[in-house]
Amino acid sequence: MTDKPEKPKKTFLSDWELKQMARLGRGIRVPDNAIISPLSRDWLEYGRPSPDAGCGPRNAARGAGGEVALRIKIAEIGRRLYSLGFVPATDGNISARLDADSVLITPSGVSKGSLTPENITKIDMAGRLISGKTPSSEYLLHLCFYRRRPDVMAVVHAHPPLATGLASAGEALDKPLTSEMIITLGKVPLAAYATPGTAEVTDSIESLVKDHNAIMLANHGVVTCGKDLETAFYRMETVEQAAKITLVAEQLGGGRMIPPEKVAKLEEIRKKLGL
Repeated sequence: MTDKPEKPKKTFLSDWELKQMARLGRGIRVPDNAIISPLSRDWLEYGRPSPDAGCGPRNAARGAGGEVALRIKIAEIGRRLYSLGFVPATDGNISARLDADSVLITPSGVSKGSLTPENITKIDMAGRLISGKTPSSEYLLHLCFYRRRPDVMAVVHAHPPLATGLASAGEALDKPLTSEMIITLGKVPLAAYATPGTAEVTDSIESLVKDHNAIMLANHGVVTCGKDLETAFYRMETVEQAAKITLVAEQLGGGRMIPPEKVAKLEEIRKKLGL
């Protein structure tokens, strides 16, 4: 009777070991008995850029090396938004365009303060699930930007308290109170109220998306976009700062507006900076 050969024991191959193979120029061969993480499996399945590739918009579409970097960045942005009090509990959602056909987005019902790269969900441009958990119920809001703005690579939706308070009072951030507000944001319009998580939200912002990088959502919150996640996050911060300044100015009598001819000069600066 011939003894059956023993099956090789399972061994764990870490993300770090796989990336070391890539950095050293070795071909990556995963043994049949190896166990790897879901994130590593995606990284191997969808291709790899050079190990030093960054996470900007150009690299975002270069396979799973860019995907890993984007997942890490989304989790980081989530923690930063949470620490500012912009996304309490499980509020808010963050996304990044991965390529022409897919988007990474935060899952439904998860605190942005405890996100990990593995938590991030992947959907296609029709909102269908590719991998991960159920996507944020606000995925239609994000896809509206990606479909209508080829330059947009990231979208952030949050509930910064002062800006959301103004939006709930029916006030847009469209007064020329400071030069920084005009240069960095321009006018921030107020979209009509729409039921969250429905096509109503898309309908309410559709006419505003093309010309605005930040939009206030009546009785709901704020949405910002950008060429990358960092830009979308900074714009969310700037919206809340503008809301603080507006409230203080109103309490002191309404504020003194920058004269129209000076506003025109600031808008020219904004155009030159590509903002």
